[in-house]
Amino acid sequence: MRHIWLLLVPLCLAAPAQARPRDDALAGAVRCAVIGDSRQWLDCYYGAAQPLRAALGLAPALAAQVRLAESPPPGGGQPHDVAVRDEVVSTAAGCMRLTGDRPWLDCFYAAAVPMRAQLGLPVPQAAGLPAPAPAPRLASAPPAPQPAAPSGPPPMPRRTGLFSGILNSPKPIVHGVPMQSFVMDKTGAFTVTLVDGQVWEQVSEDEIYHPARWRREAAEMAVTITPDAMHSYVMTVEGEGKIYKVRRIH
Repeated sequence: MRHIWLLLVPLCLAAPAQARPRDDALAGAVRCAVIGDSRQWLDCYYGAAQPLRAALGLAPALAAQVRLAESPPPGGGQPHDVAVRDEVVSTAAGCMRLTGDRPWLDCFYAAAVPMRAQLGLPVPQAAGLPAPAPAPRLASAPPAPQPAAPSGPPPMPRRTGLFSGILNSPKPIVHGVPMQSFVMDKTGAFTVTLVDGQVWEQVSEDEIYHPARWRREAAEMAVTITPDAMHSYVMTVEGEGKIYKVRRIH
């Protein structure tokens, strides 16, 4: 990943002056290279988008992802899936040729799809994705096959392209609904039943960053759930500052 700077420098010089938040995002993505674990690297990559999200006035990336991007933990061992990482970052560098900041952010997120496939995470369809001219690519392994979409509630309809869930501030699908009950394991991972019968559980990759520490009765906690990127959902609890990634199981 060190020599990928050779690809980024001419692209950044060719970009217009107002693209500085893009430069910061791309530089942050490159800094993530010191992280050994690929899943943590992907979180760092998503957190690197925060400068442009802030410039566009969008909701911030998850706090844990932003912290990773701002201060990637060194000493994480030998990086995994280096060829896939190189593919992601070089594709993101090619996004610099897009003129609009929102299409660029769409493109930056879409560049991460090969790593999502490598990790077995849900992979979105590429309908409506702006296609950047590719940056010069490093030698890399063939892309990993895309896994089948997981079962679960049907995805929310998209309004204007692949990542409109991030870029267009979608409306909550659950707004201020009290819990009926919740079950929490010793790590803080939870399953919540709402008073209307819906059942939601915290996704496994979120548990390490956002363990719940609820001390109130279930009926005292009102829940709001909103669509997020990659056909995922985020949950907030009234009176708390945390954001949890969840999926519906009933």
